[in-house]
Amino acid sequence: MTDAAIREAAREAGIAIDWIDAADQPQTVSIDSLKRILEALDHRGPVRPMLLTATIGKPTSLPDLASDGAAELQLEDGTRRALKLRAGELPAIDTAGYHLLRYADREIAVAVAPPRCLTVSDIASGKKLWGLAVQLYSLRRANDGGIGDTSALASLVGPAVRNGADAIALSPAHALFPWDLNRYSPYAPSSRLFLNPLLADPTMTLGRGHIEAAASDADLIDWTRSAQGKYALFKKLFNDFTQHDLAQGSETAQRFQAFVREGGARLDEHVRFEAAHGGDPTSYYAFLQWIAADSFAAAQKTARNAGMRIGLIADLAVGVDGGGSEVAARPKDYLSGLGIGAPPDLFNPQGQDWGLTSFAPGALLARGFEPFLATLRATLRHAGGIRIDHAMGLMRLWVVPHGRGSREGAYLAYPMEDLMRLLALESHRHRAIVVGEDLGTVPPAFRARCRDAGIAGMDVLWFQRDKDGRFLSPDQWRDDAVAMTTTHDLPTVAGWWSGSDIEVRRSLDLATEAEIEPRAGDRAALWRTFEAAGAAGGPPPPTTEPGKAVDAAFDFIGRTPAPLALIPVEDVLGLSDQPNLPGTIDQHPNWRRRLPVTADKLLDQPAARRHISLLRRGRA
Repeated sequence: MTDAAIREAAREAGIAIDWIDAADQPQTVSIDSLKRILEALDHRGPVRPMLLTATIGKPTSLPDLASDGAAELQLEDGTRRALKLRAGELPAIDTAGYHLLRYADREIAVAVAPPRCLTVSDIASGKKLWGLAVQLYSLRRANDGGIGDTSALASLVGPAVRNGADAIALSPAHALFPWDLNRYSPYAPSSRLFLNPLLADPTMTLGRGHIEAAASDADLIDWTRSAQGKYALFKKLFNDFTQHDLAQGSETAQRFQAFVREGGARLDEHVRFEAAHGGDPTSYYAFLQWIAADSFAAAQKTARNAGMRIGLIADLAVGVDGGGSEVAARPKDYLSGLGIGAPPDLFNPQGQDWGLTSFAPGALLARGFEPFLATLRATLRHAGGIRIDHAMGLMRLWVVPHGRGSREGAYLAYPMEDLMRLLALESHRHRAIVVGEDLGTVPPAFRARCRDAGIAGMDVLWFQRDKDGRFLSPDQWRDDAVAMTTTHDLPTVAGWWSGSDIEVRRSLDLATEAEIEPRAGDRAALWRTFEAAGAAGGPPPPTTEPGKAVDAAFDFIGRTPAPLALIPVEDVLGLSDQPNLPGTIDQHPNWRRRLPVTADKLLDQPAARRHISLLRRGRA
């Protein structure tokens, strides 16, 4: 193929030939990179879609039809309607749902969605809500075996509700690798369709299964030791369950069997994969998923029954490990020979390859978006909201050929309008809000489209600045985004103010002068912004005493117009250490830190009471 033919094929496949980097400079993808990405995609021309998406009240163009004709629409409830197609267009439909359209010689599914996702304003019009952001594994309770779980989460609900919280946003709870206990990053799962049983408490389902272990007193999770202990408990419980409940056909056994039936082919694929690697029977792995699903369902029920208007917000990772069960079951649904990541920027001059894969855009169209819908429904099954990691993935992903550097990648387009309509439909069906992680370099048009779609963005204190670097006042924050002090990948307020985050990065040779030198000026600038907003007064506190800065941050966040503020529990407690340090693997205790007191006592701490009071004052 000529270079011109390669570029044309790339455009047809949705590969961006040109792109704008973090320095606002135009870049062009090399011919060699385009060839490699095309080969990996195995692109063979346009894909005939198997599902059409539409918005209530708006006509939609139909594939393969350019003239008038008669059609029949069979609604989800079985009702049939005769339609007249004109100029290849499906007339507006006034009923949301998954319908079936028959026209010419075609039969195609039609997903008709509300114009936008369910929003916080739909749930609590005119109210400014707040909630906690929690790394679930970090929660602590007695006899938890060293890993935070759904019982610890449930014990946090009551105190949170008494303090006015309406949501608890969780770290991802996706299934990991039971046979490889060193793979514990929640953002590199084996499958997003199933859950990590280590985060579940079997007593919530079986009424028994306490762990007596000294590991529960540790400040850092020893994942190998704690997981071994918990899986040993699960095996004992499974054996007892098999010998008694299943043998006697108890009500509990019937619930388990119903869960397996409802899980269908997807569950069967997952447990077969785990059995092949873990060596235990498939029924054992199905038992683990039942315990996990039942535990999260109970936790969400506890939250809603206690009065939370949203309850749990589940986190959907951007991709999966290519060696996990999700890809093994249906490999053609995923990118093959390509990793996903990020292009070079000021902080990562070599770019990033996250070691993950994601859906192949062509497969989504060819499969009627079933892989996306299955993942979305699994995440929303026991939640009142969803946070979509790297929400730009709805529009495009940076893909990198295996064996090549991230610099040799390119942006691959996804069917954004279809995905957003499906999000809106499923959001309303599950009565769940949608939050999209839109940090970093994001095209303005994408944020505007998310706003129209009812997908809340994320406004984080450190990034809320104007083009000259000045911190924005509270009234300049978005009224359609979630307000946050920080995230799991960024410094806590105490860590940022004290500079302990820089010291940690410096000790690992990760800190650059570009981030070290401006910190003193940034502290002064942030304090001036706090003062101007009425959130602070007097001279800024010394770096050795960050408490006043944390207080001011809570007062400040409370004053923003955000319909929902989600505050990481590390900031609620005034802690200095962040859960994850990007750029490290085992050099730093990522995803291992435990909170200092049990979950039921977290909000009783003096710092927590003070911070929540300051936050709520502005939320009233």
